[in-house]
Amino acid sequence: MRKIAILGATGSIGKSTVDLIERNRERFKVTAVTAATNVEALAEIVRRTGASLAVVADESRYADLAELLVGANCRAAAGSEALVEAAVGEADLVIAAIVGCAGLRPVMAAIEAGKIVALANKEALVTAGRLMTDAAAAKGATLLPVDSEHNAIFQCLAGNCVDHVSKIILTASGGPFRTASAETISAATPAQAVAHPNWTMGAKISVDSATLMNKGLELLEAHYLFGLPSGRIDILIHPQSVIHSMVEFVDGSVLAQLGSPDMRIPIAYALAWPERIETPAQRLDLAAIARLEFELPDQGRFPALRLAREALEAGGAAPVVLNAANEVAVAAFLDGDIRFPDITHLVEEALGGAKFDAPSSIGDVLEIDRVTRERARAMMKASCP
Repeated sequence: MRKIAILGATGSIGKSTVDLIERNRERFKVTAVTAATNVEALAEIVRRTGASLAVVADESRYADLAELLVGANCRAAAGSEALVEAAVGEADLVIAAIVGCAGLRPVMAAIEAGKIVALANKEALVTAGRLMTDAAAAKGATLLPVDSEHNAIFQCLAGNCVDHVSKIILTASGGPFRTASAETISAATPAQAVAHPNWTMGAKISVDSATLMNKGLELLEAHYLFGLPSGRIDILIHPQSVIHSMVEFVDGSVLAQLGSPDMRIPIAYALAWPERIETPAQRLDLAAIARLEFELPDQGRFPALRLAREALEAGGAAPVVLNAANEVAVAAFLDGDIRFPDITHLVEEALGGAKFDAPSSIGDVLEIDRVTRERARAMMKASCP
């Protein structure tokens, strides 16, 4: 039986993980679950999974959580140190699904404890990729990608040597504005931006998909996970979201992983790795799908891809700045404070004005993140007084 800690249990990845664990109770035991603020949902997950530790990041919600867990045989805890405790406890495998840089310290703690870490938190590798991959190598930890694209590449590489890879191809649905004109994109509303045609996701990642910044962040993740340079990582628009990514080998062979757009498939692969478990995901009917389409991304309408590649090639603190400025900009767009094109304008301005040394610790990453957020907010105030 594999022991599981779920960091970010109340989000979409956490809920899908709980669903799979409930379908396979003989294989998994949940030891710890965490949430940012939603203690009601966290307490319900404790009752469903039998977790022995529940952590809320917001310390002001500790008393509420403790009251909800009376009689549940589960210890309540709160704060950043408790998140780390959940990550380094008795679990064999840690599902890292905390949104944002709040997940950096617990993820690094799990890596340094030599755990199997299933990464569903983009920020971990985008902002601290070199630090985390170096720590994993030093401590014998295993990093498993949960993002559907990177999980697809991981599956395609099974039994193959990375030295034999010519390139990897990340596929993207193109988001809700794939065929929209520049004028339509310029006038896009938050409601339109979060209306993804294929996937059901949170608001932030849905906006990232609309700008294609999500694919830019995945470009950075792929670099750190698989050790390939920018020039050997391609991005291809694939509207059906059936092929989740591909690997081209030096002999000309191309392997692809296909599946319906259901995050329970990559989560299940990470949970049971190196084995597999059944999922309730809809099976593909290729005859009904009939055709698979591909096209190159339009970097004129979607400049986020260029910005992400520039940040990857610049290295150092640039990916941290890219991520932090983007998070501030997306939040402002969702609040109605800036227009859709302003998201990438703000990110580009932040990258152009960044003067940081390369981070050498998680503390450095968090400080660069903090300063960048302050500067990005100041930039918005200056442009929109």
